[in-house]
Amino acid sequence: GYFDPSTATLADQLGGAGYHTAIVGKWHLGLESPNTPNERGFEFFHGFLGDMMDSYLTHRRHGNNYMRRNRETIDPAGHATDLFSDWAIDYLRERAKQPRQPFFLYLAYNAPHFPIEPPEEWLAKVKKRAPDLDEPRARNVAFVEHLDHGIGRVLAALKESGLDENTVVVFSADNGGSLPHAQNNDPWRDGKQSHYDGGLRVPFAVRWPGHVERGSRCGYAGLVFDVFPTFLELAGMQPADDLDAVSLVPALRGEELAGPRELYFTRREGGLKYGGKSYEAIVRGQWKLLQNDPYSPLELYNLEEDPQETTNVSDQNRKVVGELSAALREHIQRGGATPWQNPNP
Repeated sequence: GYFDPSTATLADQLGGAGYHTAIVGKWHLGLESPNTPNERGFEFFHGFLGDMMDSYLTHRRHGNNYMRRNRETIDPAGHATDLFSDWAIDYLRERAKQPRQPFFLYLAYNAPHFPIEPPEEWLAKVKKRAPDLDEPRARNVAFVEHLDHGIGRVLAALKESGLDENTVVVFSADNGGSLPHAQNNDPWRDGKQSHYDGGLRVPFAVRWPGHVERGSRCGYAGLVFDVFPTFLELAGMQPADDLDAVSLVPALRGEELAGPRELYFTRREGGLKYGGKSYEAIVRGQWKLLQNDPYSPLELYNLEEDPQETTNVSDQNRKVVGELSAALREHIQRGGATPWQNPNP
């Protein structure tokens, strides 16, 4: 892929507003200049340049060591989830020494991405508590509980540092669980790589003391990149007018967001099944039009009547299919204006 060097990141924007910016964990947006974290707006990087790890204990990918502290190659010992939690805690303690400067920390865990590799003591706890779970499922449960524990440690450090009451924390994920790896997205259909809701729906939780009521919920359907204008607005900045993303600040304050919006999804994969081609989905109101590979016909679902997407109703709603197909083409054309491979390799 290609990450246009002229495109401003959230870290670029917040850094320009006086924030100290950091990333701990997975980067996956470039292995070399000019697309390393320190060149894309992050003052501090402690983590993994690549995508998945072949092992959470050796931290290699195809035999390569992508662990870095800023530009320095490092080779730490320990489970990657524990390392990323430790490094995030270290960062928060350092920021507590500079209370007058706001900060932005992007903490990106590799877990629960496969390989499903929980620490043995966590797996033993799950097996003792739930001996009837089969091995793959028990490993997944232990893997996620270990991740949850790490996040709890980070939140505890935030509180111990005296930063918790004035810090917005957002937790989310990038896609649904992988069914071939014994993950589970019930009650939603399918999982990772799919444009059924099991592949698209992810948890999204916000902690903002004094503003977001504990335990409250919002039915608004959005996209993870809505944090971009949300954080800019919270930092007192004006997001660009041409962003597709929507600021969630009104929703966080218990107010209504302006009108519904189209949700657009695209994925590109290699291999024989996908051939490097993209496949798309669009949601407008109760309607969802989708493909799950580039060679299959479009499917239409009424999410209000059929949230589990069991019945394709494209034949009975040709007008809706036509309208959403036109909207889908517009999104694809807009996206196609941005190179997805380096135009000057």
